[in-house]
Amino acid sequence: MLTTMEKLLSVAYKEKFSVGSFNIANSEFVSAVIQTAEKERSPAILQIHPNEIALMGDEFAAYVVQAANRANVPIVIHLDHGGDLNDIVRAIRNGFTSVMIDGSHLPYEENVAITREAVKIAHSQHISVEGELGTIGDTGTGSEGGGEEILFTDPEQARDFVEKTNVDTLAIAIGTSHGIYPKSMKPKLQIDRLSQIYENVNIPLVLHGGSDNSDDDIRESTKYGVGKINLSSEMKRAFFTELRNTLSNNPDGYEPDALFPSSREAAMSIISKKMRLFGSSGKADLYQPMQL
Repeated sequence: MLTTMEKLLSVAYKEKFSVGSFNIANSEFVSAVIQTAEKERSPAILQIHPNEIALMGDEFAAYVVQAANRANVPIVIHLDHGGDLNDIVRAIRNGFTSVMIDGSHLPYEENVAITREAVKIAHSQHISVEGELGTIGDTGTGSEGGGEEILFTDPEQARDFVEKTNVDTLAIAIGTSHGIYPKSMKPKLQIDRLSQIYENVNIPLVLHGGSDNSDDDIRESTKYGVGKINLSSEMKRAFFTELRNTLSNNPDGYEPDALFPSSREAAMSIISKKMRLFGSSGKADLYQPMQL
């Protein structure tokens, strides 16, 4: 069941759970997320980064739309880190039901301006919009980038940003980074900052860089308006670690139906764990089909 982010997260925000937003770079990850969501009876977000669109092409988006429509749980298709308005328009034309415009690297007023324009375009087509205020870190192990230094979201500025842009969701910076954390990095989320942001805005918040953070921090964040948690690296690490093992044990193998199943299961194990951690397992039945 394909739906919009606004409809999906309105329930999560009210019931204080988060929905996992999983970066999908090929059909294996699409299947892994949807199959796990159906098994867990959880809503889910299929998230595609512009890098992944460049890799797979617009035809892949059409496949994802079809897969989402056939799912028996609520599914959103979301553009991750759209860099400009062309990314926004392309995603909407490809059937995405949510888009992100990332102006976090711009001066504040420029971020407001480009986000407001993205909202104007997307809302005319009944598409949800995620903005970003503050910048999350970059561990150097992912392809999504990030800042060399985390610029934490200011709670008062968050209120101003939401009022001026009319975004549906807001990605915030409270201490996370994209990618897998090296041993020298020990992430600690600023829950106090999160609670202040939560008091200042009345829309669902988004946590980027959901991989490798402590379960306690993630669980605590869901109490303060975080309705969407992005996850990519942990899921992909599980998939490709298992694939390397399979290839090592079967160096002459080349058939996908022999090589991929165990890797998909490894990814599904992580997805299942995260859905339970985020509190979304068993929540699909809170959504009425007529509302989607």
